[in-house]
Amino acid sequence: MAESGPDVRVERLTRYIFSAPSWPRSLAIIVVLGLIIDAATYRLGTEFFLIGTLGFTVPALAAFLLTVPLVGVFGRRITWNRSALLALTCTVLMVILSLSAALVSGRSLFPMLYAIALGLTFGLRLLVLAAVADYRITRTALPAFVQSAVAIAAGAWFFTPGFVPYAILLQVVFGLVSAFLIWLIERPLKRAFQISGLNFLNTFIAHLTDGSKNMEDFFREIGEEVYVPEVSLFFSRETGKNVIFTVPNVHPGPMGDVGGGNLPRILHDTFPEETLVAHGCATHDFNLVSESEIEKIAHAIETSREGLACSTNASRPIRVGSGSVSVLCQRFGDALLMVSTRSPERTEDLDYSIGMAIMAEGRCGFSEVAFVDAHNCMTSVGSPVLPATRIATEYIAAAREGFRTAQDLPLEPLAIGVSHVRVPFTREQGFGSLGVQVLVTEAGGMRAAYVLIDGNNMAPGVREHLRAVALEHADEAEIMTTDTHTVNTISGKNPVGYAVSAEEIVPYIEQAVREAIADLSPARVGAATASCEGIVVFGSQRVSQLASTVNAMLVFIAPLSLIILILAFLVSIFAYLLLQ
Repeated sequence: MAESGPDVRVERLTRYIFSAPSWPRSLAIIVVLGLIIDAATYRLGTEFFLIGTLGFTVPALAAFLLTVPLVGVFGRRITWNRSALLALTCTVLMVILSLSAALVSGRSLFPMLYAIALGLTFGLRLLVLAAVADYRITRTALPAFVQSAVAIAAGAWFFTPGFVPYAILLQVVFGLVSAFLIWLIERPLKRAFQISGLNFLNTFIAHLTDGSKNMEDFFREIGEEVYVPEVSLFFSRETGKNVIFTVPNVHPGPMGDVGGGNLPRILHDTFPEETLVAHGCATHDFNLVSESEIEKIAHAIETSREGLACSTNASRPIRVGSGSVSVLCQRFGDALLMVSTRSPERTEDLDYSIGMAIMAEGRCGFSEVAFVDAHNCMTSVGSPVLPATRIATEYIAAAREGFRTAQDLPLEPLAIGVSHVRVPFTREQGFGSLGVQVLVTEAGGMRAAYVLIDGNNMAPGVREHLRAVALEHADEAEIMTTDTHTVNTISGKNPVGYAVSAEEIVPYIEQAVREAIADLSPARVGAATASCEGIVVFGSQRVSQLASTVNAMLVFIAPLSLIILILAFLVSIFAYLLLQ
Protein backbone atom coordinates (compact mmCIF):
# COMPACT_ATOMS: atom_id res chain seq x y z
CA MET A 1 0.00 0.00 0.00
CA ALA A 2 1.34 3.45 -0.86
CA GLU A 3 2.44 5.40 2.18
CA SER A 4 1.29 8.80 0.93
CA GLY A 5 -1.94 9.61 2.73
CA PRO A 6 -2.62 12.69 4.86
CA ASP A 7 -1.51 11.00 8.09
CA VAL A 8 1.83 10.18 6.46
CA ARG A 9 2.26 13.75 5.22
CA VAL A 10 1.56 15.08 8.72
CA GLU A 11 4.05 12.60 10.18
CA ARG A 12 6.74 13.77 7.76
CA LEU A 13 6.34 17.33 9.02
CA THR A 14 7.81 16.24 12.36
CA ARG A 15 11.28 16.24 10.82
CA TYR A 16 11.19 20.02 11.19
CA ILE A 17 10.80 19.75 14.98
CA PHE A 18 13.80 19.51 17.28
CA SER A 19 14.75 20.21 20.89
CA ALA A 20 16.93 23.21 21.71
CA PRO A 21 20.24 22.41 23.45
CA SER A 22 20.75 23.54 27.03
CA TRP A 23 21.33 27.28 27.34
CA PRO A 24 24.79 27.01 29.05
CA ARG A 25 26.07 25.17 25.97
CA SER A 26 24.77 27.85 23.59
CA LEU A 27 26.17 30.66 25.75
CA ALA A 28 29.56 28.96 25.95
CA ILE A 29 29.76 28.84 22.16
CA ILE A 30 28.79 32.52 21.95
CA VAL A 31 31.52 33.55 24.41
CA VAL A 32 34.20 31.38 22.80
CA LEU A 33 33.27 32.67 19.34
CA GLY A 34 33.67 36.27 20.53
CA LEU A 35 37.07 35.57 22.05
CA ILE A 36 38.29 33.90 18.86
CA ILE A 37 37.22 36.94 16.83
CA ASP A 38 38.96 39.23 19.35
CA ALA A 39 42.19 37.26 18.99
CA ALA A 40 41.97 37.35 15.19
CA THR A 41 41.27 41.10 14.99
CA TYR A 42 44.05 41.90 17.48
CA ARG A 43 46.58 40.29 15.15
CA LEU A 44 45.25 42.41 12.25
CA GLY A 45 45.51 45.66 14.20
CA THR A 46 43.74 47.68 16.87
CA GLU A 47 41.07 49.25 14.65
CA PHE A 48 38.41 46.66 15.46
CA PHE A 49 39.93 45.13 18.61
CA LEU A 50 37.24 43.66 20.92
CA ILE A 51 34.70 43.68 18.10
CA GLY A 52 34.16 39.98 18.86
CA THR A 53 33.13 40.61 22.46
CA LEU A 54 31.41 43.98 22.08
CA GLY A 55 29.96 43.53 18.62
CA PHE A 56 28.90 39.87 18.76
CA THR A 57 29.00 38.34 22.26
CA VAL A 58 27.50 41.18 24.31
CA PRO A 59 24.48 41.69 21.97
CA ALA A 60 23.83 37.95 22.02
CA LEU A 61 23.99 37.79 25.82
CA ALA A 62 21.68 40.79 26.11
CA ALA A 63 19.21 39.12 23.73
CA PHE A 64 19.38 35.90 25.74
CA LEU A 65 18.68 37.69 29.03
CA LEU A 66 15.96 40.09 27.83
CA THR A 67 13.97 38.02 25.33
CA VAL A 68 12.32 35.75 27.91
CA PRO A 69 11.00 38.54 30.19
CA LEU A 70 9.97 40.76 27.25
CA VAL A 71 7.97 37.94 25.69
CA GLY A 72 6.50 37.14 29.12
CA VAL A 73 5.13 40.69 29.49
CA PHE A 74 2.25 39.72 27.18
CA GLY A 75 1.59 36.39 28.86
CA ARG A 76 3.49 34.29 26.31
CA ARG A 77 6.46 32.03 26.96
CA ILE A 78 9.76 31.13 25.38
CA THR A 79 12.19 28.85 27.18
CA TRP A 80 15.71 29.91 28.13
CA ASN A 81 17.08 27.14 25.92
CA ARG A 82 15.26 28.50 22.87
CA SER A 83 16.25 32.05 23.67
CA ALA A 84 19.92 31.04 23.88
CA LEU A 85 19.75 29.00 20.67
CA LEU A 86 18.15 31.91 18.81
CA ALA A 87 20.84 34.30 20.06
CA LEU A 88 23.57 31.84 19.02
CA THR A 89 22.07 31.29 15.56
CA CYS A 90 21.88 35.02 14.90
CA THR A 91 25.44 35.49 16.14
CA VAL A 92 26.76 32.83 13.78
CA LEU A 93 24.88 34.42 10.87
CA MET A 94 26.31 37.83 11.78
CA VAL A 95 29.83 36.42 11.85
CA ILE A 96 29.45 34.61 8.53
CA LEU A 97 27.84 37.54 6.73
CA SER A 98 30.01 40.35 8.06
CA LEU A 99 33.45 38.97 8.92
CA SER A 100 33.75 36.22 6.32
CA ALA A 101 32.65 38.54 3.50
CA ALA A 102 34.88 41.34 4.83
CA LEU A 103 37.93 39.07 4.67
CA VAL A 104 37.24 38.60 0.95
CA SER A 105 36.12 42.10 0.01
CA GLY A 106 38.28 44.11 2.39
CA ARG A 107 37.84 45.84 5.76
CA SER A 108 36.37 48.96 4.18
CA LEU A 109 33.09 47.14 3.55
CA PHE A 110 32.89 45.68 7.06
CA PRO A 111 30.58 48.44 8.47
CA MET A 112 28.10 47.95 5.61
CA LEU A 113 28.17 44.16 5.93
CA TYR A 114 27.82 44.38 9.72
CA ALA A 115 24.77 46.66 9.36
CA ILE A 116 23.19 44.26 6.83
CA ALA A 117 23.87 41.38 9.23
CA LEU A 118 22.07 43.29 11.98
CA GLY A 119 19.08 43.86 9.72
CA LEU A 120 18.96 40.16 8.88
CA THR A 121 19.23 39.34 12.58
CA PHE A 122 16.23 41.51 13.40
CA GLY A 123 14.20 39.98 10.57
CA LEU A 124 15.11 36.43 11.56
CA ARG A 125 14.36 37.00 15.23
CA LEU A 126 11.00 38.53 14.30
CA LEU A 127 10.09 35.46 12.24
CA VAL A 128 11.23 32.96 14.86
CA LEU A 129 9.57 34.70 17.80
CA ALA A 130 6.34 35.04 15.82
CA ALA A 131 6.46 31.29 15.22
CA VAL A 132 7.47 29.99 18.65
CA ALA A 133 6.21 32.61 21.10
CA ASP A 134 3.66 35.19 19.87
CA TYR A 135 2.33 35.51 16.32
CA ARG A 136 1.47 39.21 16.82
CA ILE A 137 4.32 41.29 15.35
CA THR A 138 3.53 44.31 17.51
CA ARG A 139 4.35 42.21 20.58
CA THR A 140 7.44 40.46 19.25
CA ALA A 141 9.10 43.51 17.62
CA LEU A 142 10.76 44.71 20.83
CA PRO A 143 12.25 41.36 21.97
CA ALA A 144 13.29 40.74 18.36
CA PHE A 145 15.11 44.10 18.22
CA VAL A 146 17.19 43.62 21.39
CA GLN A 147 20.19 41.89 19.81
CA SER A 148 20.38 44.35 16.92
CA ALA A 149 19.89 47.37 19.20
CA VAL A 150 22.86 46.49 21.43
CA ALA A 151 24.95 45.68 18.35
CA ILE A 152 24.07 49.06 16.78
CA ALA A 153 25.27 50.74 19.98
CA ALA A 154 28.54 48.80 19.69
CA GLY A 155 28.81 49.77 16.01
CA ALA A 156 28.42 53.45 16.95
CA TRP A 157 31.62 53.02 18.99
CA PHE A 158 33.62 51.30 16.25
CA PHE A 159 32.38 52.96 13.05
CA THR A 160 31.69 56.42 11.62
CA PRO A 161 28.60 58.42 12.68
CA GLY A 162 26.81 57.47 9.46
CA PHE A 163 26.64 53.85 10.58
CA VAL A 164 23.77 54.32 13.05
CA PRO A 165 21.16 55.82 10.67
CA TYR A 166 22.13 53.29 7.99
CA ALA A 167 21.78 50.37 10.44
CA ILE A 168 18.41 51.65 11.66
CA LEU A 169 17.23 52.01 8.05
CA LEU A 170 18.12 48.36 7.46
CA GLN A 171 16.19 47.34 10.57
CA VAL A 172 13.13 48.86 8.96
CA VAL A 173 13.83 47.19 5.60
CA PHE A 174 14.35 43.71 7.00
CA GLY A 175 11.54 44.17 9.52
CA LEU A 176 9.11 44.92 6.67
CA VAL A 177 10.45 41.92 4.74
CA SER A 178 9.78 39.65 7.72
CA ALA A 179 6.33 41.13 8.24
CA PHE A 180 5.54 40.42 4.57
CA LEU A 181 6.79 36.83 4.91
CA ILE A 182 4.65 36.36 8.00
CA TRP A 183 1.64 37.62 6.03
CA LEU A 184 2.44 35.14 3.25
CA ILE A 185 2.73 32.27 5.74
CA GLU A 186 -0.55 33.16 7.40
CA ARG A 187 -2.56 33.69 4.22
CA PRO A 188 -3.17 30.05 3.06
CA LEU A 189 -4.56 28.83 6.39
CA LYS A 190 -6.50 32.07 6.84
CA ARG A 191 -8.21 31.60 3.50
CA ALA A 192 -8.80 27.87 3.86
CA PHE A 193 -9.73 27.55 7.54
CA GLN A 194 -9.98 31.11 8.92
CA ILE A 195 -7.26 30.38 11.46
CA SER A 196 -3.84 31.87 12.10
CA GLY A 197 -1.15 29.37 11.15
CA LEU A 198 1.49 30.97 13.37
CA ASN A 199 -0.91 31.21 16.31
CA PHE A 200 -1.60 27.50 15.82
CA LEU A 201 2.16 26.89 15.85
CA ASN A 202 2.44 28.98 19.03
CA THR A 203 -0.13 26.83 20.79
CA PHE A 204 1.44 23.61 19.50
CA ILE A 205 4.81 24.61 20.96
CA ALA A 206 3.06 25.66 24.19
CA HIS A 207 1.53 22.18 24.30
CA LEU A 208 4.96 20.57 23.92
CA THR A 209 6.48 22.91 26.52
CA ASP A 210 3.89 23.01 29.29
CA GLY A 211 0.97 20.83 28.21
CA SER A 212 -1.31 23.71 27.17
CA LYS A 213 -4.65 22.70 25.66
CA ASN A 214 -5.26 25.95 23.77
CA MET A 215 -4.97 23.99 20.52
CA GLU A 216 -8.52 22.81 21.15
CA ASP A 217 -9.78 26.31 20.31
CA PHE A 218 -8.38 25.94 16.78
CA PHE A 219 -9.78 22.46 16.36
CA ARG A 220 -13.23 23.68 17.36
CA GLU A 221 -13.05 26.47 14.74
CA ILE A 222 -12.49 23.96 11.93
CA GLY A 223 -14.64 21.19 13.42
CA GLU A 224 -18.05 19.89 12.45
CA GLU A 225 -20.79 17.98 14.25
CA VAL A 226 -21.27 14.28 13.62
CA TYR A 227 -23.80 11.70 14.81
CA VAL A 228 -22.16 8.34 15.44
CA PRO A 229 -23.29 5.04 16.99
CA GLU A 230 -21.40 3.40 19.82
CA VAL A 231 -22.06 -0.23 20.67
CA SER A 232 -21.55 -1.35 24.26
CA LEU A 233 -21.79 -4.72 26.01
CA PHE A 234 -22.89 -4.45 29.64
CA PHE A 235 -21.90 -7.42 31.82
CA SER A 236 -23.36 -7.81 35.32
CA ARG A 237 -22.67 -10.44 37.98
CA GLU A 238 -23.85 -11.47 41.42
CA THR A 239 -20.22 -11.73 42.54
CA GLY A 240 -17.33 -9.81 41.07
CA LYS A 241 -17.08 -6.45 39.38
CA ASN A 242 -19.45 -5.54 36.58
CA VAL A 243 -17.94 -4.77 33.18
CA ILE A 244 -18.62 -2.48 30.22
CA PHE A 245 -17.00 -3.30 26.88
CA THR A 246 -17.60 -0.30 24.62
CA VAL A 247 -16.56 0.48 21.06
CA PRO A 248 -16.52 4.21 20.18
CA ASN A 249 -16.57 5.15 16.51
CA VAL A 250 -14.56 8.29 17.09
CA HIS A 251 -10.77 8.58 17.11
CA PRO A 252 -8.72 9.00 20.31
CA GLY A 253 -6.46 11.73 18.94
CA PRO A 254 -4.85 13.95 17.85
CA MET A 255 -2.02 14.07 20.40
CA GLY A 256 -1.27 14.03 24.11
CA ASP A 257 -4.21 15.09 26.26
CA VAL A 258 -5.48 17.45 23.57
CA GLY A 259 -8.91 16.72 22.05
CA GLY A 260 -9.83 13.05 22.44
CA GLY A 261 -6.26 11.89 23.01
CA ASN A 262 -7.11 10.43 26.42
CA LEU A 263 -10.58 9.14 25.48
CA PRO A 264 -10.04 5.57 26.81
CA ARG A 265 -8.90 6.74 30.25
CA ILE A 266 -11.63 9.35 30.66
CA LEU A 267 -14.42 6.95 29.67
CA HIS A 268 -12.93 4.28 31.94
CA ASP A 269 -12.96 6.65 34.91
CA THR A 270 -16.50 7.86 34.20
CA PHE A 271 -18.26 4.58 35.03
CA PRO A 272 -18.15 2.54 38.26
CA GLU A 273 -17.87 -0.69 36.24
CA GLU A 274 -14.52 -1.88 34.88
CA THR A 275 -14.72 -0.27 31.44
CA LEU A 276 -12.78 -1.50 28.43
CA VAL A 277 -12.70 1.09 25.64
CA ALA A 278 -11.79 -0.70 22.42
CA HIS A 279 -10.88 0.97 19.10
CA GLY A 280 -13.75 1.31 16.64
CA CYS A 281 -13.79 2.38 13.00
CA ALA A 282 -12.62 5.98 12.76
CA THR A 283 -9.71 7.90 11.27
CA HIS A 284 -8.11 11.19 12.31
CA ASP A 285 -11.01 13.00 10.64
CA PHE A 286 -13.01 11.84 13.68
CA ASN A 287 -10.63 13.23 16.31
CA LEU A 288 -12.60 15.04 19.00
CA VAL A 289 -11.90 18.77 19.00
CA SER A 290 -11.99 18.96 22.79
CA GLU A 291 -11.86 16.73 25.82
CA SER A 292 -15.27 18.11 26.83
CA GLU A 293 -16.83 16.23 23.89
CA ILE A 294 -16.16 12.97 25.75
CA GLU A 295 -18.89 13.91 28.23
CA LYS A 296 -21.46 13.64 25.40
CA ILE A 297 -20.25 10.11 24.61
CA ALA A 298 -20.39 9.04 28.26
CA HIS A 299 -23.92 10.42 28.58
CA ALA A 300 -25.02 8.54 25.46
CA ILE A 301 -23.59 5.27 26.80
CA GLU A 302 -25.35 5.75 30.12
CA THR A 303 -28.65 6.54 28.40
CA SER A 304 -28.40 3.51 26.09
CA ARG A 305 -28.58 1.00 28.92
CA GLU A 306 -32.01 2.12 30.09
CA GLY A 307 -34.46 -0.75 29.77
CA LEU A 308 -31.70 -3.11 28.68
CA ALA A 309 -32.71 -6.71 27.97
CA CYS A 310 -30.09 -9.13 29.30
CA SER A 311 -29.13 -12.71 28.54
CA THR A 312 -27.19 -15.30 30.53
CA ASN A 313 -25.97 -17.09 27.42
CA ALA A 314 -23.16 -16.72 24.92
CA SER A 315 -21.61 -18.77 22.15
CA ARG A 316 -18.17 -20.24 21.98
CA PRO A 317 -15.59 -17.93 20.34
CA ILE A 318 -14.77 -18.63 16.71
CA ARG A 319 -12.24 -17.16 14.29
CA VAL A 320 -12.99 -16.49 10.63
CA GLY A 321 -10.99 -14.81 7.92
CA SER A 322 -10.76 -13.49 4.40
CA GLY A 323 -7.49 -12.65 2.68
CA SER A 324 -5.26 -10.89 5.19
CA VAL A 325 -8.08 -10.17 7.65
CA SER A 326 -8.83 -12.35 10.67
CA VAL A 327 -11.87 -11.79 12.90
CA LEU A 328 -12.56 -13.24 16.36
CA CYS A 329 -16.35 -13.53 16.80
CA GLN A 330 -18.49 -14.31 19.83
CA ARG A 331 -22.25 -14.04 20.34
CA PHE A 332 -23.64 -12.60 23.56
CA GLY A 333 -27.35 -13.25 23.55
CA ASP A 334 -28.54 -11.86 20.25
CA ALA A 335 -25.60 -9.44 19.95
CA LEU A 336 -22.27 -10.10 18.23
CA LEU A 337 -18.76 -8.99 19.19
CA MET A 338 -16.19 -8.98 16.37
CA VAL A 339 -12.48 -8.19 16.85
CA SER A 340 -10.56 -7.76 13.60
CA THR A 341 -6.86 -7.72 12.76
CA ARG A 342 -4.51 -8.03 9.81
CA SER A 343 -1.40 -8.78 11.87
CA PRO A 344 1.33 -9.56 10.84
CA GLU A 345 0.22 -7.26 8.01
CA ARG A 346 -0.18 -3.60 8.92
CA THR A 347 -3.34 -3.01 10.98
CA GLU A 348 -4.31 0.66 10.73
CA ASP A 349 -7.39 2.85 11.24
CA LEU A 350 -10.50 1.76 9.36
CA ASP A 351 -12.58 4.45 7.74
CA TYR A 352 -15.87 5.10 9.53
CA SER A 353 -17.93 4.09 6.50
CA ILE A 354 -16.40 0.59 6.45
CA GLY A 355 -17.41 -0.02 10.05
CA MET A 356 -20.91 1.32 9.43
CA ALA A 357 -21.34 -0.94 6.40
CA ILE A 358 -20.32 -3.98 8.45
CA MET A 359 -22.55 -3.05 11.39
CA ALA A 360 -25.55 -2.36 9.13
CA GLU A 361 -25.19 -5.68 7.36
CA GLY A 362 -24.84 -7.51 10.65
CA ARG A 363 -28.02 -6.00 12.04
CA CYS A 364 -29.93 -8.27 9.65
CA GLY A 365 -29.08 -11.22 11.89
CA PHE A 366 -28.12 -9.67 15.25
CA SER A 367 -29.63 -6.99 17.45
CA GLU A 368 -26.26 -5.23 17.84
CA VAL A 369 -22.83 -5.63 16.22
CA ALA A 370 -19.77 -4.37 18.09
CA PHE A 371 -16.97 -4.24 15.50
CA VAL A 372 -13.46 -3.66 16.87
CA ASP A 373 -10.30 -2.73 15.01
CA ALA A 374 -7.68 -4.46 17.18
CA HIS A 375 -5.12 -1.91 15.94
CA ASN A 376 -2.25 -4.23 16.73
CA CYS A 377 0.44 -4.11 14.04
CA MET A 378 2.27 -0.95 12.97
CA THR A 379 4.81 -1.55 10.23
CA SER A 380 4.95 2.17 9.43
CA VAL A 381 2.93 5.35 9.83
CA GLY A 382 0.53 4.79 6.97
CA SER A 383 -2.76 5.82 5.47
CA PRO A 384 -6.05 4.50 6.88
CA VAL A 385 -8.05 1.76 5.18
CA LEU A 386 -10.48 3.49 2.82
CA PRO A 387 -13.71 2.19 1.22
CA ALA A 388 -13.57 0.17 -2.02
CA THR A 389 -9.91 -0.78 -1.55
CA ARG A 390 -8.80 -4.39 -1.60
CA ILE A 391 -8.23 -4.41 2.15
CA ALA A 392 -11.65 -2.88 2.81
CA THR A 393 -13.33 -5.65 0.81
CA GLU A 394 -11.37 -8.24 2.81
CA TYR A 395 -12.70 -6.75 6.07
CA ILE A 396 -16.26 -6.84 4.75
CA ALA A 397 -15.89 -10.38 3.41
CA ALA A 398 -14.45 -11.60 6.73
CA ALA A 399 -17.31 -9.92 8.60
CA ARG A 400 -19.87 -11.63 6.35
CA GLU A 401 -18.25 -14.98 7.06
CA GLY A 402 -18.48 -14.17 10.75
CA PHE A 403 -22.17 -13.31 10.51
CA ARG A 404 -22.91 -16.54 8.64
CA THR A 405 -20.96 -18.75 11.05
CA ALA A 406 -22.00 -17.08 14.31
CA GLN A 407 -25.74 -17.37 13.54
CA ASP A 408 -25.53 -21.13 13.73
CA LEU A 409 -23.60 -21.30 17.01
CA PRO A 410 -25.50 -22.60 20.03
CA LEU A 411 -25.82 -20.36 23.08
CA GLU A 412 -24.63 -21.70 26.43
CA PRO A 413 -24.31 -20.34 29.99
CA LEU A 414 -21.88 -17.43 30.23
CA ALA A 415 -19.23 -16.68 32.84
CA ILE A 416 -16.81 -13.76 32.76
CA GLY A 417 -13.78 -12.56 34.65
CA VAL A 418 -12.00 -9.23 34.45
CA SER A 419 -8.67 -7.81 35.58
CA HIS A 420 -6.83 -4.53 35.40
CA VAL A 421 -3.05 -4.46 35.80
CA ARG A 422 -1.06 -1.25 35.90
CA VAL A 423 2.36 -1.33 34.25
CA PRO A 424 5.56 0.54 35.18
CA PHE A 425 5.99 1.94 31.67
CA THR A 426 5.52 5.57 30.68
CA ARG A 427 3.83 7.38 27.83
CA GLU A 428 7.22 7.92 26.25
CA GLN A 429 7.59 4.12 26.25
CA GLY A 430 4.28 3.67 24.45
CA PHE A 431 1.89 2.96 27.35
CA GLY A 432 -1.08 5.02 28.44
CA SER A 433 -2.14 5.29 32.06
CA LEU A 434 -4.64 2.39 31.92
CA GLY A 435 -1.98 -0.30 31.46
CA VAL A 436 -3.46 -3.74 30.65
CA GLN A 437 -7.10 -4.81 30.92
CA VAL A 438 -8.36 -8.33 30.26
CA LEU A 439 -11.88 -9.65 29.83
CA VAL A 440 -12.12 -13.45 29.89
CA THR A 441 -15.34 -15.14 28.77
CA GLU A 442 -16.27 -18.79 29.27
CA ALA A 443 -19.09 -20.51 27.38
CA GLY A 444 -19.49 -24.08 26.18
CA GLY A 445 -16.29 -25.11 27.92
CA MET A 446 -14.19 -22.62 25.91
CA ARG A 447 -12.42 -19.55 27.21
CA ALA A 448 -11.64 -16.41 25.25
CA ALA A 449 -9.23 -13.74 26.50
CA TYR A 450 -9.76 -10.21 25.21
CA VAL A 451 -6.57 -8.37 26.13
CA LEU A 452 -6.67 -4.57 25.83
CA ILE A 453 -3.47 -2.53 26.15
CA ASP A 454 -3.67 1.23 26.56
CA GLY A 455 -1.36 2.19 23.70
CA ASN A 456 -1.28 3.29 20.07
CA ASN A 457 -0.78 0.17 17.95
CA MET A 458 1.97 -2.47 18.31
CA ALA A 459 5.35 -3.11 16.81
CA PRO A 460 5.36 -5.98 14.28
CA GLY A 461 5.41 -9.41 15.91
CA VAL A 462 4.47 -8.17 19.40
CA ARG A 463 0.82 -9.15 19.00
CA GLU A 464 1.80 -12.74 18.10
CA HIS A 465 4.19 -12.96 21.04
CA LEU A 466 1.67 -11.68 23.60
CA ARG A 467 -1.20 -13.69 22.12
CA ALA A 468 0.83 -16.89 22.52
CA VAL A 469 1.11 -16.09 26.23
CA ALA A 470 -2.65 -15.57 26.53
CA LEU A 471 -3.34 -18.80 24.64
CA GLU A 472 -1.46 -20.75 27.31
CA HIS A 473 -4.45 -20.02 29.57
CA ALA A 474 -7.34 -19.66 27.11
CA ASP A 475 -8.67 -21.41 24.01
CA GLU A 476 -8.87 -18.22 21.97
CA ALA A 477 -7.41 -14.74 22.44
CA GLU A 478 -6.82 -11.40 20.80
CA ILE A 479 -4.51 -8.54 21.74
CA MET A 480 -5.95 -5.07 21.18
CA THR A 481 -4.81 -1.50 21.75
CA THR A 482 -7.01 1.47 22.62
CA ASP A 483 -5.17 3.72 20.12
CA THR A 484 -4.75 6.35 22.82
CA HIS A 485 -2.76 9.30 21.50
CA THR A 486 -1.49 10.32 24.92
CA VAL A 487 1.65 8.42 23.91
CA ASN A 488 2.10 10.71 20.89
CA THR A 489 3.07 14.36 21.18
CA ILE A 490 5.21 14.93 18.09
CA SER A 491 5.47 11.72 16.11
CA GLY A 492 2.65 9.28 15.45
CA LYS A 493 5.04 6.35 15.82
CA ASN A 494 5.30 5.06 19.38
CA PRO A 495 3.68 1.61 19.33
CA VAL A 496 3.63 -0.92 22.15
CA GLY A 497 6.82 -2.98 21.92
CA TYR A 498 8.81 -0.22 20.19
CA ALA A 499 10.55 1.25 23.27
CA VAL A 500 9.84 -1.72 25.58
CA SER A 501 10.51 -5.24 24.35
CA ALA A 502 7.75 -7.84 24.19
CA GLU A 503 9.59 -9.94 26.76
CA GLU A 504 9.30 -7.11 29.30
CA ILE A 505 5.54 -6.86 28.68
CA VAL A 506 4.85 -10.60 28.95
CA PRO A 507 4.73 -10.80 32.79
CA TYR A 508 1.97 -8.19 32.94
CA ILE A 509 -0.08 -9.89 30.23
CA GLU A 510 0.24 -13.23 32.00
CA GLN A 511 -0.67 -11.68 35.35
CA ALA A 512 -3.74 -9.97 33.90
CA VAL A 513 -4.98 -13.13 32.14
CA ARG A 514 -4.47 -15.25 35.27
CA GLU A 515 -6.30 -12.73 37.45
CA ALA A 516 -9.21 -12.54 35.00
CA ILE A 517 -9.53 -16.32 34.94
CA ALA A 518 -9.46 -16.43 38.74
CA ASP A 519 -12.27 -13.84 38.69
CA LEU A 520 -14.60 -15.98 36.53
CA SER A 521 -18.22 -16.13 37.68
CA PRO A 522 -21.67 -16.46 36.03
CA ALA A 523 -22.77 -13.29 34.28
CA ARG A 524 -25.60 -11.67 32.39
CA VAL A 525 -25.00 -9.50 29.34
CA GLY A 526 -26.97 -6.89 27.47
CA ALA A 527 -25.98 -4.96 24.38
CA ALA A 528 -27.07 -1.50 23.25
CA THR A 529 -26.17 1.05 20.61
CA ALA A 530 -25.73 4.56 21.93
CA SER A 531 -26.49 7.45 19.59
CA CYS A 532 -23.73 9.98 20.20
CA GLU A 533 -25.29 13.15 18.83
CA GLY A 534 -23.65 16.46 18.02
CA ILE A 535 -20.11 15.27 18.69
CA VAL A 536 -17.73 17.92 17.32
CA VAL A 537 -14.80 16.34 15.46
CA PHE A 538 -12.15 17.59 13.05
CA GLY A 539 -14.44 16.88 10.12
CA SER A 540 -14.35 14.99 6.88
CA GLN A 541 -11.02 15.37 5.03
CA ARG A 542 -9.86 18.15 7.37
CA VAL A 543 -6.61 16.39 8.20
CA SER A 544 -5.94 15.90 4.49
CA GLN A 545 -6.74 19.55 3.75
CA LEU A 546 -4.53 20.79 6.57
CA ALA A 547 -1.65 18.56 5.53
CA SER A 548 -1.96 19.59 1.88
CA THR A 549 -2.09 23.28 2.76
CA VAL A 550 0.95 23.10 5.04
CA ASN A 551 2.94 21.06 2.54
CA ALA A 552 2.10 23.54 -0.22
CA MET A 553 3.24 26.37 2.03
CA LEU A 554 6.57 24.63 2.63
CA VAL A 555 7.08 24.24 -1.11
CA PHE A 556 6.69 27.91 -2.05
CA ILE A 557 7.78 29.72 1.14
CA ALA A 558 11.49 28.76 0.88
CA PRO A 559 12.18 29.98 -2.70
CA LEU A 560 9.95 33.03 -2.23
CA SER A 561 11.77 33.94 0.99
CA LEU A 562 15.11 33.64 -0.80
CA ILE A 563 13.98 35.97 -3.59
CA ILE A 564 12.68 38.55 -1.11
CA LEU A 565 15.90 38.39 0.94
CA ILE A 566 18.02 38.90 -2.16
CA LEU A 567 15.95 41.98 -3.00
CA ALA A 568 16.42 43.23 0.56
CA PHE A 569 20.19 42.79 0.24
CA LEU A 570 20.18 44.72 -3.03
CA VAL A 571 18.18 47.52 -1.41
CA SER A 572 20.69 47.57 1.46
CA ILE A 573 23.64 47.92 -0.88
CA PHE A 574 21.85 50.59 -2.94
CA ALA A 575 21.08 52.55 0.23
CA TYR A 576 24.73 52.30 1.33
CA LEU A 577 25.92 53.72 -2.00
CA LEU A 578 23.44 56.61 -1.77
CA LEU A 579 24.61 57.49 1.75
CA GLN A 580 28.29 57.58 0.78
